[in-house]
This record gives sequence, C-alpha cells and structure tokens, in this order.
Amino acid sequence: MQSRWRADEAAATVARWAQQGVAEDVSLAVYGTRLLGGEPSLVLHGGGNSSVKSTAHDLAGDPVEVLYVKGSGWDMGAIEPPGLPAVRLEPLRRLQRLQRLSDEDMVNALRINLLDAAAPNPSVETLLHAFLPHKFVDHTHANAVLALTDQPDGEAICRDTFGDRVAYVPYIMPGFALAQACAAARRAAPGVDALILLKHGIFTMGETAEAAYERMIALVSRAEARVAKAARQVFVPATPAGPVMSAAEVAPVLRGLLALETDRDEGLWRRFVLAHRSGPAIRAFVDGTDLARYAMLGPVTPDHAIRTKPLPLIAPSPLAGDPAGFRAGLEAAIARYKADYMAYVTRHNTDPVAPKTPLDPAPRIVLVPGLGVFAAGDNAKAAAIAADLYEANIEVIANAEAIGRYATIDEAEQFDIEYWSLEQAKLGKRAEKPLARQIAVVTGGGGTIGAAIGKAFRAAGAEVALLDRDGEAAARAAKPIGALAVACDVTDQASVAAAIAKVVEAFGGVDILVSNAGAAWQGRIGEVDDATLRASFELNFFAHQTVAKAAVAVMLAQGTGGVLLFNASKQAVNPGPSFGPYGLPKAATMGLARQYAIDYGAEGIRANAVNADRIRSGLLTDAMVASRSTARGMSEHDYMAGNLLGREVTASDVADAFLALALARKTTGAVLTVDGGNVAAALR
Repeated sequence: MQSRWRADEAAATVARWAQQGVAEDVSLAVYGTRLLGGEPSLVLHGGGNSSVKSTAHDLAGDPVEVLYVKGSGWDMGAIEPPGLPAVRLEPLRRLQRLQRLSDEDMVNALRINLLDAAAPNPSVETLLHAFLPHKFVDHTHANAVLALTDQPDGEAICRDTFGDRVAYVPYIMPGFALAQACAAARRAAPGVDALILLKHGIFTMGETAEAAYERMIALVSRAEARVAKAARQVFVPATPAGPVMSAAEVAPVLRGLLALETDRDEGLWRRFVLAHRSGPAIRAFVDGTDLARYAMLGPVTPDHAIRTKPLPLIAPSPLAGDPAGFRAGLEAAIARYKADYMAYVTRHNTDPVAPKTPLDPAPRIVLVPGLGVFAAGDNAKAAAIAADLYEANIEVIANAEAIGRYATIDEAEQFDIEYWSLEQAKLGKRAEKPLARQIAVVTGGGGTIGAAIGKAFRAAGAEVALLDRDGEAAARAAKPIGALAVACDVTDQASVAAAIAKVVEAFGGVDILVSNAGAAWQGRIGEVDDATLRASFELNFFAHQTVAKAAVAVMLAQGTGGVLLFNASKQAVNPGPSFGPYGLPKAATMGLARQYAIDYGAEGIRANAVNADRIRSGLLTDAMVASRSTARGMSEHDYMAGNLLGREVTASDVADAFLALALARKTTGAVLTVDGGNVAAALR
C-alpha cells in the first residue's frame, strides 16, 4: 500500500481550515483521516475512526484538554472538522478506574462531556482513544489485516507477520471492556505504537498525524505482503449444470420474494432495492464447491453485520431452462433463511429484563451461483453499501482461505453486535417518504414534463430512472436529482427491452411506470398523409403499449403489484381542429390505460391516466400554444391563463397529478384532469 501523505496538501488543509479558526493539529487529523477513508481496502462506509488530543476553550474562555474524535454518522473519506466533536478528556480518563460501565452510562458520559451539546455522538470507541496516551490515533478495518486475524490461529499468524512491533488484543465487543483491554495491552508493551484487534481491525498511534498514518500504511503493507505469499487457488469451482438466467431475469423474482407483506388487505409491501455485483473474484466465490462452508461463518469484521446481517442467503442456481424451478427453489430457500434467522434470535435473545425486538428476518446478501451477489437495502444507497461491504468480505475470505482457514467470531458474539443499540443507531432510522423502496421509470424523462415528474417522484422517496431518446437530455435531468438516465427509443421494442433490463439491473425491478413520452403531429385528418399518422400512432399509442408490456412483465415477476400511469392529454376527450393525428392515438392510449386496469387489477397492478392541457412548457403544448395563439390573436400568457381558474398550469402541476395517482392505492382506471379548468375537456 502506497502512502498518499503529501506535505503540501497537508499544509493547504491547515491553511484552509485556519480561516475558520480550526487548530493545526485538528486540521492535520482531518487530513490523515480523509486519506485513510479514501482507501476502500482500509475503510468502508462509516467504518473506522480517528482522534487527536488537543486543547480547546470552554465558554468562559478557559483552556481545557479535549479529545477530538470521529462523530457517529461521519464518513472518514469526507470528514470535516465538525465531524471530530470535542470531548473533555480528563473525565473520560478517570473512567479507567471503574471495573465496569454500561453502554447507557458510557454514552451519557460522552454526551455530558461534549463541549458542544449539538455535536454528533462521539464514536462508540471513544474511550479506547481516550485511554491510549498518544496524541493521534487511527483505526481501520484493513482487509489485509483481517485476512490474517480471521483464522483459528490468527494471533500466531499476526505475531509471525508483525512481531513485537504491535500489541495483540483478543476479540472483545466494542465499548468500555474493549477500551480497558486495549489500554492494558498497551501498558504491558509500552514501546508499541499499534494494536491488532483480532477479528476486528487495527489501531496505529503517533505523536503526529503523519506518524500515525504512515504507521498504518506500513503495517497494512506488511499484511499485504504476507497475503501475497499465499497460494492463489482458493475456491474450487463447481461444475455448472447449464446456462443460467440473466441478472435482469433473476432480480425481479428475488426482489418480489424478499418483499415483506405488511398488510394483505391493503396490498402493502415492504420492498427492498437491490444492487447486483459480479466479476471474476465474486464469481469464483459464489461458484465454489465449498460455498456453504466459507460463506456461512459470519462477517469478516463485526461492524458489517448491521448492514449485511451475519449470514448471507445461498440461492439455488438459476438455470435458464427452468425458471419456474428456480422461483420455487428460491422461495423455499428464503423461507428457510427466515426461519433459521428467527431461531438464531430466539437462541440468543435471552435477557428476561430487556429482550431485544427482533429485526426483520429477510436476508440482505444473496449469493447466486452463476451470477454473483445481490445486496438488498431500503434504498439504492443502502443496497450499494451492503454490496460494497460484502465485496470486501469476499476479498478477505479469499485471502484468509489462501493462508489457512477462514474463521470469525461465534454466533453469540454476532448476535450481540447485530443487536447492539449503539451499532443500530449508526443506521439513523427516520420516517420513510411515501414512495420509499419503490422504483419508478419515466419515459420522455429528458423533456420538461418528464424531468418534473422524475423530480417529484424522487422527492417522494422513489428510485427513479429517466428514459429518453436523447440520452444526454436524460442525463441532464437525472444528475441533479440522483436518478438513473437511460437512452431509449420507446418506439423500438428492442431498445425498450434493453432499457428496462438496465433499470432492473440497477435497482432490482420496477414498481411504477410513468409512460410520458409523446409529440404532437398536426394536420386535417382527411388530408394528413399515412406516414405522419402512423408515426404519431407509433409514439403516442404503440410506444405506450410497448413500455407498459415490458413493465408489467417485471411487475408480475415481482408479484407485489405496481402502477402504470399514462400521459393521455386533453385531445383524447376534447379533440381540436387539425390535431387528429395526435388526438386519435391519445384516445387509444386512454383506452389502453383502462384495459390494463381491467386485465391486471387482480394482480394488484393499477393503471391510470393524466389528461393535461394548457401547460406552460413542453414540446407538445408549445406547438399547440403557437397554433392556437396565431389563430385567435392571443398572447401565450393569455392562452395559458385562459382557464376557469385563471391560473397558469406548469409541468410541476402535471407531475403532482402523476404523483397523486401513484399514491392513490385504491384508484385504478381513472383519468385525472390537469388544465386549470376546461369544461369542454372534462370527462362525462
């Protein structure tokens, strides 16, 4: 591992934060922490921590010795000075006199000694940092180090690798007891400047930020060198039984079976968003003949369990020739996993005074032979984090197996860390938005109305994919809202199939389709040429059918219902002169929405349409506005305000209508008008 410490960068960091009154040693701690956090093989997604002992001033202006330590919720790779809250150091040091300290009392002691009551909670390992004498302390879960410690004889391997340069601490759950054990190990070996915590990670210390950082890099490099010496043929591949289904075929089945039904009568589901990972290392892992042994021993470091659960689910092989058999096998495997998980909870949830509330039993990691890893999360970010963590698990387990035999903490210890309230607090549970855990696809997503729809659905908590023939327009609309952009010609069945597959591969499925793409062809119906009329029908009717059919196939595979929403336009019910080429296919699309409502209501799939007109902007309405304004001598503003309410209707108003229909769980076959009031276009 190469050191990335640069004196000029460190000096620039100090200078930048000095302008905001941040002390030099704190700025250097921030710089070193960010270097560690920027290396995924050292730290992932909120793991690890760091600290610096320094002096601050209280409200009275008096100097006070403090520990600046990583705050809960901060990522080391992006940390800033507020992410190192200051805690009075001397009261923490006095806690070493105690024989025991409950988690609740420890958290209280940390919070009452914060200099700023509004600061984030200090790390659960704050006392460990406080009890060590060094000025700077860094902690990571370095993959290479874990490959050495996660062995039945991990301490012997580590001693052979690192010698007496470090002190060794057996696995103890984080908290007061671990802090005491680390302090004792350091006192027993006063010359060491690093600690190896077996089956947990590594601490390095120094009197400067650079020294602590460089010590981490040096020791991890030594661990990497030890790993590199090991033989590489680790996982013996199983003989494939035949071609397998694609990730896009497997994901909806998996996502549907993972979903938790929360209210059968109301058709409510607690869905998950999926992330799929593959590649040579992952395939070697999931395709190994001994997968059921090495994958079912627990996480490589306890910190991962809160996002991955202690164990993954091993799915049956998804043979392409037997999709029904795969679904049946996967359903049985998930049922067994859930039963085994609840049995595990029952075995260890034995405190009669304060029993733990069981977490949901659904797996978060699913290993699919022939395909790779699927990770499940409450949203795309959570799924990606779980996938990243499990990729790190795969690397560590592979290296551990190359050296010897992978081994981690026992089941009871896994339960303690998974159900530890201080670990669960890291997930920051909040009230979910109305479309949380749902995946929405919007066609015409690069246009004004499509972009507004995407923005509204993203704000409501959905994962959003914007499809547009103009991929760059879709990307521009997607970037500010964190959506997926996919280039797609909705008039081409192959393009639609490929686009939906990309969405499924990215998120795991589809729950909502907003079929919005359209354009207005004009001409008197008795004079328009067939090519124009057919082109309009291709985009304004058949394209709606193509994307709806593709989306419904995914929804049926999931088995958790869904929503189809169509942009129908007022032309479907109130045709205007010379707009027959546009209005006729739109009328057919309105009928299409109702047909889907009839045919798929029993599967919980709702279908509704929006009848919009007099919109401020958009390709469709700009043409209509120009035509009518010229004919009537009206200004564009007059046209847009020419409704019963006398108010302009905007793209965001149309988006709100689509959102309302997406949330209307007991509405199907409906058409919602958004035009500020136009009696001629009202449905009768």
